[in-house]
Order: sequence, then structure tokens, then C-alpha cells
Amino acid sequence: MKMAVMGAGALGCYFGGRIAAAGGDIAFIARGAHLEAMRRDGIRIESPLGDSHIEKVTASDDPAEIGPVDCVFFLVKLFDIEAAAHQMAPLIGPGTTVVTFQNGVEGAERIGAIVGAERVLDGIAYIPAHISAPGTVHHGGTLARLLFGETDGGPSTRTDALLDVMKAAGIDAEIVSDIRVRKWQKFVMLSALSATTALTRLPIGPILADPEGAKLFKAALDETVAVGRAECSGLAADAADQALEIARGFAPGVRASMAEDLNRGKRIELLDLSGAVVRLGEKHGIDTPTHRVVLRALHPFVAGSPAD
Repeated sequence: MKMAVMGAGALGCYFGGRIAAAGGDIAFIARGAHLEAMRRDGIRIESPLGDSHIEKVTASDDPAEIGPVDCVFFLVKLFDIEAAAHQMAPLIGPGTTVVTFQNGVEGAERIGAIVGAERVLDGIAYIPAHISAPGTVHHGGTLARLLFGETDGGPSTRTDALLDVMKAAGIDAEIVSDIRVRKWQKFVMLSALSATTALTRLPIGPILADPEGAKLFKAALDETVAVGRAECSGLAADAADQALEIARGFAPGVRASMAEDLNRGKRIELLDLSGAVVRLGEKHGIDTPTHRVVLRALHPFVAGSPAD
């Protein structure tokens, strides 16, 4: 299977790097210093599951240099979906599959509107990882798991083929028949964690240790569940309680990636996290006051740190 990673950040370099290390035919679309490091030194993976140095990788900032592939891992930030989906046109051949492992719950539909819904598989990535230096991805734990499936839940030869590639690379991956429900389950946690850690500039431990902070987090969970059940009937009524129990088990220093981006002065995925909860809530007539406050308070930072 010939593959490409569109948006070779931490997730793309980790999972794509594992596939490359196992001898897979995979190219990486990246940019800037990260791209130059990959061209010069390959990809380094630092992980409790095993370090790896893939010395020679195919990397470019121009998909036309790669040409059509069988499968694209689509891993750009949510605010870059449309631009990247158009940019990857040279990667798309008659039988190309695009699988998204992005945050949020609307990515597959947005990608499908550009490349064709029939091409798209939806997926979820569970991995604490970041780019520690250009060309190097640091994996901060033992969790590195991918779930994916057809949007209609049915089995297919292409999901089976993709799973074979992942298993050959030693990746913990699973085909699921309820990918939309799984996406919403993750989004319940992600939207609340992003909202509260970014708004307070605190990790989850101090937030949950403070009575008012804990109320803020639970309110954000409850609002997303209300919207999620209107969008996805399979989402459990007690999904907020389940998420709260999981969050109480997190290491105290855990922050959402949006909070990390905010602290670094980078663009943030606000419009597709709390913004999506508000937007979809309005669609169904559901009030989402917590996420609306987060949206309004952090909106000046959507494009990065505002000028003084």
C-alpha cells in the first residue's frame, strides 16, 4: 500500500514513522524547519514503546512531488482542513482513501465535501505526543492507539487492508462499527478539557481540585453531551459522568493541546471545539453558556497572540 501523511506533525510522524520503520511505502507532507530536518536526518521517535530512527524518509511540502497514493492519513489542524484538502489533490487517484484522525466531530464531512465523501474513513487517535525538536517526535506515555471505520459502520476491504498495514508496523489499531459514537465520546472530554485548561491557563489537577473549577468542567461536559445526543443518538446519557471519572484519573499536569498552543502564541482550534458546541447547540435549540463564554473570551487568540 502506497501511503502519504498530510500534515506530518507529532501524530503523523509517530504513526507514519512506525509504518516507515516497518518497511512501508509512506511519504510525509510537512513544511518549514520540521521538513528540512526530516529531509536531512529522517524522523526520530522517542517512546516508552521503543525509540526509532528512520534515517531516510520521503518528505516534501508539495504533494505533486509524491503523486497519487492508495491512502492518505489526514492530520492537519482543524482550521486548515479546507486548504489542506484542496492542496492534497495530487495525492488523490481513482481508488484513494483518506482517513482522518483529527480532533473534533466535523472533519470527515468537511474533507468529504472536497474530495468526495465516499473516499473518507473517520478515525480517532489516542496518543500523548509532541514535536520536541524538528524531525523528532516525543511520545509521553504507553498509549498509542488508533480507531477507525467506515462512516456507515459496515465492514470493508479497505479497512481490513489498512489494519493489516498498521498491525505489520506494531501499531495498536482497531476497526470499529460505531466510529461516530466514539468520536462524540472523545469530543465530550476534549471540548471540556480544551475549554477549561485554555480559559484558566491551568492543568486539569488544580481545576478539579477547586470547587468552582470542578463545576466549570462538569458544566462544559454536560453541554457537549446535550448537543452530542441531539447529533448522535448513540451517545450515552451518562457520558458526562463517565468523562468526569476518567478526568479524575488523569495526571494533575494534563492540559489540552489547545491550551498548549495558546500558551505558545500559536493558532488555536477554538472554533472547532467550543465553537462547534455552540454552533451545533444553536442548530438544535440547546443553550451552551459555558462554551459560549469560552468562545468569546478566547476568540481574540484564534489566530495566535493578538498584537499589543
